[in-house]
Amino acid sequence: MKIYTKTGDKGTTSLFGGKRVAKHNIRIDSYGTVDELNANLGLVRDQDLDADSKTGLITIQEKLFTVGAILASDPGKASNASKIPKLKEEDILFLENEIDRMNEDLPEMTHFVLPGGHPAVSHCHVARTVCRRAERICTALFNLEPFDEKVLQYLNRLSDYLFVLARCIAKQKNADEVKWIPDTSS
Repeated sequence: MKIYTKTGDKGTTSLFGGKRVAKHNIRIDSYGTVDELNANLGLVRDQDLDADSKTGLITIQEKLFTVGAILASDPGKASNASKIPKLKEEDILFLENEIDRMNEDLPEMTHFVLPGGHPAVSHCHVARTVCRRAERICTALFNLEPFDEKVLQYLNRLSDYLFVLARCIAKQKNADEVKWIPDTSS
């Protein structure tokens, strides 16, 4: 299989189903941002993390390929639906259960925390912010061309998961969580 096809040389690309759209189309932007998120999760996974975190991240990365496939599908081609994997309620529950499990061992939050403290924590926060951007773009796409709502739920829960994972990593690495305390003196 050739990597380059030259079919996108004029600024268009194909959705699953064959429909050609501009590369700046919101649908392309949505699954492109999910792909960027997935790459950032790979960077998080490449850090010195515990085995459970790495296994969880692999599971999430695989689900993000499902999200990308859903978003890359031509909404006008019902025949594609059977070929595209689906997100399940269990996928969202996996994130919720992981959030609850990790949160049990963390100190209660009393303030917002500044991202940082350790490279692994920082990478996790970058992934979280890319996830939030993916969610915003997908929400805009959903308003134009609805798709499976579980995609929006999954991305929303995933950003929460990444926030808690960043806090967990900070604790494991003995990194300081710097609290944001607003200056209200003026």
